[in-house]
Amino acid sequence: MQGSANLNVMIKAARKAGRSLVKDFREVENLQVSMKGAGDFVSRADIAAEKIIHEELMTARPSYGWVGEESAAVAGEDPTRRWIVDPLDGTTNFLHGHPHWAVSIALEHKREIIAAVVFDPAKDEMFVAEKGAGAWMNEQRIRVSGRRSMMEAIFATGIPFGGRRELPAMLGDQARLLPACAGVRSWGSAALNLAYVAAGRYEGYWERGLSAWDIAAGILLVREAGGFIEPLTPGEDELASGEIIAANGEVFDGFARIIRNV
Repeated sequence: MQGSANLNVMIKAARKAGRSLVKDFREVENLQVSMKGAGDFVSRADIAAEKIIHEELMTARPSYGWVGEESAAVAGEDPTRRWIVDPLDGTTNFLHGHPHWAVSIALEHKREIIAAVVFDPAKDEMFVAEKGAGAWMNEQRIRVSGRRSMMEAIFATGIPFGGRRELPAMLGDQARLLPACAGVRSWGSAALNLAYVAAGRYEGYWERGLSAWDIAAGILLVREAGGFIEPLTPGEDELASGEIIAANGEVFDGFARIIRNV
């Protein structure tokens, strides 16, 4: 697709960070790792990737605000625009040598996501979207799945680790959903889960306990690919709530009823 100047800056930053991450991924056993919390790790590679993205984006657009997973938020001179960045979504996969992780960059304008990049360096898949311009993967237009039957549908989620408070609700969700569908997958990257819904690889996705940088880019990808996406609790703010449900239009209502238990 012929993207805007902002989108081209985002793609450049994602590719540059991706090259750095791939280099470290090849030497994953030697990474210096510190623990932020139970099951929640941050690596030298993660921090280095965010620094690369920050330098690229803020050099190009120094007045924009910034929200990143590994650094302090910055309001910016332009209060209407901010970057929302996860330099390495799927850190636990990365540290265990699983090639399923991504760089996620979103641009928000007046509280609405207007441009999005989710880059999977290990597979060289670049998912991009701009408001009103559709969603794309490696220069090919993508659309959500057209499957209509829940029994043919595959869904994705994230299973909470350790003793996180979302675990009982997630187990209840799966107990209701599994008898009604073709399967549930948990591959450890919210950004790629949403990108895969946009590309028709999953019929839907839901999760709790997320941060804005996990889902900001994926929200736009799903919408521009023709999908539906809402907070789990209707009326809440998608980014602030940290609870989200997404699917193609054919199964969304039935899927949402099961997950919301209504």
